[in-house]
Amino acid sequence: MSRRALVRRPGPRLTEGLLTHLERQPVDLDLAVQQWHGYVAALQEAGWETIEVPPADDCPDAVFVEDTVVVYGDLAVITRPGADERKPETAGTEAVLRDLGYRIAHVEAPGTLDGGDVLKHDGTVWVGLGGRTNAAGLEQLREHLAPLGAEVLGVPLTKVLHLKSAVTALPDGTVVGYEPLVDDATVWSRFLGVPEEPGAHVVLLDEGTVLMSAGAPRTQALLEERGLRTVTVEIGEYEKLEGCVTCLSVRLRHPL
Repeated sequence: MSRRALVRRPGPRLTEGLLTHLERQPVDLDLAVQQWHGYVAALQEAGWETIEVPPADDCPDAVFVEDTVVVYGDLAVITRPGADERKPETAGTEAVLRDLGYRIAHVEAPGTLDGGDVLKHDGTVWVGLGGRTNAAGLEQLREHLAPLGAEVLGVPLTKVLHLKSAVTALPDGTVVGYEPLVDDATVWSRFLGVPEEPGAHVVLLDEGTVLMSAGAPRTQALLEERGLRTVTVEIGEYEKLEGCVTCLSVRLRHPL
């Protein structure tokens, strides 16, 4: 299987990024750039080839490349972000994935869909509704993924920006989340509450290893007790902008 990941450098306007649920705090751009390089290095050290999407320097949130596409098998569904300021971000991602050989589909108006609202595991695709993604966007994603055998389910979302700001999945399919920010944990048959908000976000590096924020040491210990290996990265400047470890990359695992 391919182990490649799309990433996009933070631009000069990063500190102007949109905020929905958090109060604005000062963001140190130089530190954010350092943290981005640390994140990319962690992916590479875990055996992932990183591919840079061309910068979109006029878009403050462009570093959060996950929101521009949903990749399922050999299909790349180019999103239509719910915030108008972010709609120009998708063109660069589409061009890179087209060059890599992916089939391309699009979410069209009136649908909106942010990739951060999409959690995938073992044929099931959960989509957060209530923030940047609407019902029309969900339905279009369902139509695009149905031929590939995916079951697409809507999940209520009111407390965080994106679904994957609230929950992500461990390699065995257990969904982890910080319960005060999860609207309905009963959506998942296997749910594990974690003690820190940044601990709700993991990136699967392999079947036994997850990448996570350094800001969740108690959750790190909890996951290691479950037999997982953890790799931590400092991403505090992105967390100020409602970002997390999942937002900063798109993992490509199809053998194209």
